[in-house]
Amino acid sequence: MVSSKTAGDRIFNVVNTIILLILTFSCLYPIVYTLSLSLSSKEAVDGGKVVLWPIGFTLRSYKLIMQDDAFFHSVYVSVIRVVVGTTLNLFCMVLMSFPLSKTTQEYKPRNAIMWLLVFVMLFNGGTIPWYMTVRNYGLIDTIWALIFSGSISVFNIFLIVSFFRQIPQSLEEAAIVDGAGPWTVLFKVIIPISKPVLATVLLFVSVGYWNEYLQGLLFINSPANYPLQTYIKQIVVKISADISYTTEQLQELTKNSNQALDAAKVFISMVPMLIFYPFIQKYFVTGITLGAVKG
Repeated sequence: MVSSKTAGDRIFNVVNTIILLILTFSCLYPIVYTLSLSLSSKEAVDGGKVVLWPIGFTLRSYKLIMQDDAFFHSVYVSVIRVVVGTTLNLFCMVLMSFPLSKTTQEYKPRNAIMWLLVFVMLFNGGTIPWYMTVRNYGLIDTIWALIFSGSISVFNIFLIVSFFRQIPQSLEEAAIVDGAGPWTVLFKVIIPISKPVLATVLLFVSVGYWNEYLQGLLFINSPANYPLQTYIKQIVVKISADISYTTEQLQELTKNSNQALDAAKVFISMVPMLIFYPFIQKYFVTGITLGAVKG
């Protein structure tokens, strides 16, 4: 009986290991394939010969992307957008979530505001009113259009509110007895123990800012002010439409595959998030789980 149970456990562990290996491979393969594609020659890419590793190793795609100073400026714009936008987002969402985590006796407008947030989460005015609002505020072709036009997420607010509501009331009451006001309670008591949910929201917001490219097309008129995602989205169009290349540059372009160039663009845009994610991974599952238990 014992040996049968042991054999069953071994089979179960082997099956689980196989499934996990398959899932791991399915997650890693697109990244490895994209990198291999970006490092392969035009002939190998166009011939569909690239499967797992580079064929005809070359750095032409990356040289082509980085030869333009606009690339580095787009990286700068995206970094400023992520840093400033994420900071403002977290600050505003925390200030909004703290009173909404209270009961209606403590904060009477709570239910009305929560229903209003649900309404704006389900319905929006559309792209044209969105553009007109940004234009009327004079934000067109400025980095503030990229920051303010998609700033506050209702989903993230609900996540933070749910987490705040699970914090024992006794902690806040003890701080109030010691003479702490609302600001002190928020910044000295609530925020220090809310790292999991704040790190989770930080990930959502920063990834959203980094990967968003449509706002750059809508609100930025000058290609020199594009964020990174909008810039790399336009590289192929820009190259095919530009007639100011020298003979040597045109010869270099003919040696490069647009598919390899696209792969290089995708991989470059992934790298910062791949570096950033491991640092807050330990908070991610905790923040999602605890923030979703209580509404």
